[in-house]
Amino acid sequence: MANGSQNGVSRMNCHPQYYLQDGNITFHVEGTLFRVHRHFFERESQFFIQEFAKAPQGGTSDTSAFRLDEVTAANFTKFLWVWYSPLYRRGNLSEPKEHWLTILELSTKWQFLNMQKLAIDELEKLDIEPIEKITTYDKHKIDKLLLLPAYKLLCKRTTRITDEEGEQLKVPTLLRIFEARDRARSAAEGRNLSSADADKKWERILIEVFELNSHATNQQGAQSQTKSDPNSKPNLNGNGNGAANGHKPSGSGSSTQNDKQQQKDADNTKGTAKK
Repeated sequence: MANGSQNGVSRMNCHPQYYLQDGNITFHVEGTLFRVHRHFFERESQFFIQEFAKAPQGGTSDTSAFRLDEVTAANFTKFLWVWYSPLYRRGNLSEPKEHWLTILELSTKWQFLNMQKLAIDELEKLDIEPIEKITTYDKHKIDKLLLLPAYKLLCKRTTRITDEEGEQLKVPTLLRIFEARDRARSAAEGRNLSSADADKKWERILIEVFELNSHATNQQGAQSQTKSDPNSKPNLNGNGNGAANGHKPSGSGSSTQNDKQQQKDADNTKGTAKK
C-alpha cells in the first residue's frame, strides 16, 4: 500500500501494522507512514508535547506528517510495539536484547521515562557482557548502582583487558577498574577470606571506587539535569517531504512538573516531621 504526496514529489508506504485507521497523528520515517495515537506521545514525553505545540497542524494528515530523522522505520516499529503489541504483558516478555536496547535508545532520546524504566527492567533480566552493559548504561546515564555486578565480574576477571575492550571503556572507568583491583589485592594479602567475605569486600571497594552511593537516589540520574543538545535530537518536521515550513526541534523540553511535585511532597513531609 502506497500513498503519494500532494505534489506527487514522492510516494510513501503505509506501515502494514502501525498505520491505524483510527490514529490521529502521522509520522514519516524512512519513506514509511505511521498513523498512531497522539495520546501516548503527549502523555509521556515533554519533548513531543513541545514539538507538537510548534506545529499544531503537523501530523494531522499524511501530507503534513511529522518526519522523524535519525531513526529507522524498523526501530520505530519496535518502539511502537510497547504500546500496541497484543502479546504485551509486563513481567512476561521474551524479546531479545537488541529489541530492548533499541527501546532504551529511543525512550531516552525522546524522554519517555516510563518506557525507559521498562527497558532497563527487562535488560536487567538478561545476561549481558560486562563491558557492553557498562558502556550502554554510561551512554544513557542510567543509575550506576545497577552496574555493580558488571564491575565486579570485570574486576575479578583473571584475563587482561584487551585493546579493543579498552577502547570501548572510557579512561576514567579503566583507571577505576585498575584501582579496585589493586585495593582488593592489597586487602587480601595475608588474609584467608571466605568466598562470601571476599565478595562483600569487593562490593565495598567497588562502591567506594566508582562512587556508586552517589548514583543510587534516581535511576535516571543526571538525565533531567542534562542540558539539551539539538544535534542529538531527532529532526521532527511538520511535513511528509521534510519541508516542515521551517519547523525544527529546538531542544529536549525536559519537564519540571515531576520535580515540582516531588519538591512539594518533600516540603510537606518536612512540615509533618517538625510537628
